[in-house]
Amino acid sequence: MDHTIARLGLALAIGLLVGLERGWREREAADNSRTAGIRTFGLSGLLGGIFASLAAALDSSAILIAGFIGFAAIIAWFSSHEAEHDQNFSVTGVVATLSVFALGALAVVGDQLVAAAGGAALAAVLASREMLHGLLRRVTWIELRSAIVLAAMTAIVLPLLPDRTVGPWGGFNPFEIWLLTVIVAAISFGGYVAVRALGEARGLLIGSVAGAIVSSTAVTVALARMARAEANAMPLVGGAALAALVSILRVCAIVALLAPQVIANMIGPAIAGGLVLAVAGAVLLRRSGAHKAGEQPGRNPFEVGALLGFAAAFAIVSTVSAALSSRFGESGLLATTAVSGAFDVDVAVLSALRLVERGTAVALVGQAVLVALATNALGRLVLAILAGPVRFSLPLAAITACATAVALAAFVWLPFT
Repeated sequence: MDHTIARLGLALAIGLLVGLERGWREREAADNSRTAGIRTFGLSGLLGGIFASLAAALDSSAILIAGFIGFAAIIAWFSSHEAEHDQNFSVTGVVATLSVFALGALAVVGDQLVAAAGGAALAAVLASREMLHGLLRRVTWIELRSAIVLAAMTAIVLPLLPDRTVGPWGGFNPFEIWLLTVIVAAISFGGYVAVRALGEARGLLIGSVAGAIVSSTAVTVALARMARAEANAMPLVGGAALAALVSILRVCAIVALLAPQVIANMIGPAIAGGLVLAVAGAVLLRRSGAHKAGEQPGRNPFEVGALLGFAAAFAIVSTVSAALSSRFGESGLLATTAVSGAFDVDVAVLSALRLVERGTAVALVGQAVLVALATNALGRLVLAILAGPVRFSLPLAAITACATAVALAAFVWLPFT
C-alpha cells in the first residue's frame, strides 16, 4: 500500500511539473479558456497512475488500454473545440497531455526512475520551444545534414557491422574501424558547432585555432594562399604554428582517451615540440600586431565522401599495418605510420593505437605516434611550399625544424620514452 501511494504521488508530481511549464506559458490567458492547465496536467498524471494501479490489481491490461483510449478521446474532443475557437493548429498540448497520462501509468507499474526522467525530459522539451525554433531558423542545410549523418552513422550503421576481425592478418575489424571513424567525426563536429556558436572568427588567433580543430592541414594551406596577397606573412606563419600546436594537442587527447597507457611514452616529446610552436606563434602574432581577418580556414567535417574516404583509408592502413607488423615486426609498424602520417595523422595514430590490444609493445606504439606527428608536420610543410610564397614557407620550415629538434632531444633525454 505504501509503495502504491508513493508511486501515485510520483505520477501526480510528473503531471504538475509539466503543467507548471504549460501554465506559465499561458499565464496571461483568461480562466477556463484552455483545455489543460497545471491542475489538469497534474490530474492527468494521477489518472494514468490510477488506471495502471487498477490494471495491476485486477491483472488486466485491458483496463489501462481502455482508460488511455477514453482519456485520449476526451482530450482530443476538447482540444479540437479550443483549436477551432483560437484558430490554432498546434497539437503539442494534446501530445503533452497524453504523454503525462502514460508517464503516470509508468510510474505505478514500471520503473520509477525512468518515469521521473521522462517527465523531466518532457518538461524540458516543452520549455525550450523558443530555443529550438531559433535554432531551426539559424541552422543551415549542411549543418542539419551533418547532424543526421552522424546520427545515422552511430545508430544505424554501427550496430549492423560485425565486431570481429576479418582477413588473414587480423587487422580489419569493421565495427572497430567504423566506431573510431564516428569518434573522429564527433570530435570534428563538436569543434564545428563551437565555432558556429561563437560566430565568425575575428583575427588569426581565433581563426587558426578554431579551424585546426577540424584540420590543421587545411588551415596551413589556407594561410599559405592568403600569404600570396600579403606583404607581411609573419602573422600568417604564427597562425600556422598555432594550428600545428592544436594538431598535437588533439592527438594527445585521442591517445589519452583511447589508449591511456601509451600517453607516458609520447607526451614528453609532443609537449616539448608543442611549446616551441606555441612560443613561436605567440611571438609572431604579438610582434606583428593586429591583422585583418581573412577567410576562415576550415571546412565542413561531414562531407560524406570525406567520411567514407577516412574509413577506407583507416581500413587500408590498419590492414597494411597488421600485415607489415606480422611480416617485419616492429620495423613494419614504424614504416607504415610514417607513410600514413604524412597524409592523415588521425588515421596513422588510430591505426597504431589499435595494435596495443594485439600485444604490441606500448613503447613502440608511443614511438609510432611521434613518427606520425613528425611526418604530418613534414606533409603540411610540403603543402605550404606548394601553396604559398617563400616568405611564408621558409619561416614555417624554420619553426617546424626547431620544434622537431626539441622534440627529438626530449625523446632522447626524457625518461619513459
